Amino acid sequence: MASRVVLAPMAGVTDLPFRQLCRRFGAGLVVSEMVTSDTRLWNTRKSQYRLNHDGEAEPRSVQIAGGDALMMAEAAKLNVERGAQIIDINMGCPAKKVCKKAAGSALLKDQALVTEILQAVVNAVDVPVTLKIRTGWSPEQRNGLDIARIAEDSGIAALAVHGRTRACRFNGEAEYDTIARIKAAVDIPVIANGDIDSPEKALQVMQYTGADAVMVGRAAQGRPWLCREIDQFISNGDVIESPGTAEIKGILLEHLNALHHFYGEFMGVKIARKHVGWYLQATSQQDEANTANNSAEFRKHFNQLDSASLQSDAIENYFQQILEYDNTINDQGRIHSERPETINKEVIAA
Repeated sequence: MASRVVLAPMAGVTDLPFRQLCRRFGAGLVVSEMVTSDTRLWNTRKSQYRLNHDGEAEPRSVQIAGGDALMMAEAAKLNVERGAQIIDINMGCPAKKVCKKAAGSALLKDQALVTEILQAVVNAVDVPVTLKIRTGWSPEQRNGLDIARIAEDSGIAALAVHGRTRACRFNGEAEYDTIARIKAAVDIPVIANGDIDSPEKALQVMQYTGADAVMVGRAAQGRPWLCREIDQFISNGDVIESPGTAEIKGILLEHLNALHHFYGEFMGVKIARKHVGWYLQATSQQDEANTANNSAEFRKHFNQLDSASLQSDAIENYFQQILEYDNTINDQGRIHSERPETINKEVIAA
């Protein structure tokens, strides 16, 4: 792939609309939300959305999760029949509801089962199979290096490693020493994951670990353009400015429309709320003048809206007032820090 930025699979986040947006903003590979290997559950509404790849750019990578080798192999075959061009195996999810079913990162405790699952899936399909892991089950059982060697011997095409153990969940800082040791020990591509939230951090992690690519997860929520910024910086050192208010407004309206279309208005409106919250948080962080009070008050209002048109109008009005205020301040030669703490009540209620 031309870009060495991979969008991490995140349940409830990396649906088709978000994956398409991140691809447009520079991600070389995007991975679907986790799909259960229990095909008896594929008729649920959640699974139907996760199995939908209509119009998705290639290569299409689908992540599967489970703890039974035969079920995992069957799920891989059926996903390939549905258009998957890469099968990704989840052995990194730390969620309790996944681990209690002996899936996700819980598998790291049982290296024999890891071997059985990897070999079964690789032998079941004729497309590349990738694997996502953590550095181990706990800091005392950091066996990521052993798992990586098993993966290479089993025919895994590439390995993504999150720099935390299952026990760490998302707490504390990610460590990259284990990723560096894994990269030095295997010949397959290694993708570094964990706390990569800026172009500078991405380059630092790649240089420290020797990883072939980086995987961006939570930092891309509300900032799909981060993929582009990282790609350009690690590829040629170019510093790409983050989008301004007008561009963010356009991106968010495009994202809203895609969510409403993909899920239908009822579900789309509900799902849009969390994405808008992430956008507001991200834009508040990059623009000190757009205070937390602004976004918090607007988000409270936005979460009460129950139609696609009201959501789109609210975003349009919110960002338009910010643009108009900025233009006024610039014309007067005053600094942005004088912006009022809250958006005009009439706009919030519009």
